[in-house]
Amino acid sequence: MVNGERWDEQGSGVLRLPSGRLVRGRGLRRPLEPGAPTPSYGVHLLGGRPPAVPWESRWVRWPDFRLPADRADARAALAEAWERAAAERVEIACGGGRGRTGTALACLAVLDGVPPEEAVAYVREHYDRRAVETPWQRRYVKGFRTA
Repeated sequence: MVNGERWDEQGSGVLRLPSGRLVRGRGLRRPLEPGAPTPSYGVHLLGGRPPAVPWESRWVRWPDFRLPADRADARAALAEAWERAAAERVEIACGGGRGRTGTALACLAVLDGVPPEEAVAYVREHYDRRAVETPWQRRYVKGFRTA
């Protein structure tokens, strides 16, 4: 894929950040829809190594319903995803596409200028109303700026 191609803002799972960056959240347990565009870069948030994909990706060890095993690595991966989303199709994905993915998307919203205490509500309004599933995931987002 060529840099500069963007997600369709109306596409499934696409979140528009306040800056205009578009990022797609997805559950890896669900296959891509036939004909759906593929990302140029993906961040996979899983407890175990993800399956291979035909695009560039980065694995962040992040067990289901928990927090990242290495918070510095997670922060670096999310910062890179945010940067790359300015010109590339970036996807954030976990198993189901809600808890870890929603948490990571909320952290991207913080990087994009949304106040940490408002980021979960932003993602729930613009991505999935059940995103960010646990109290500790919500606390992680609130403290993300200082993480």
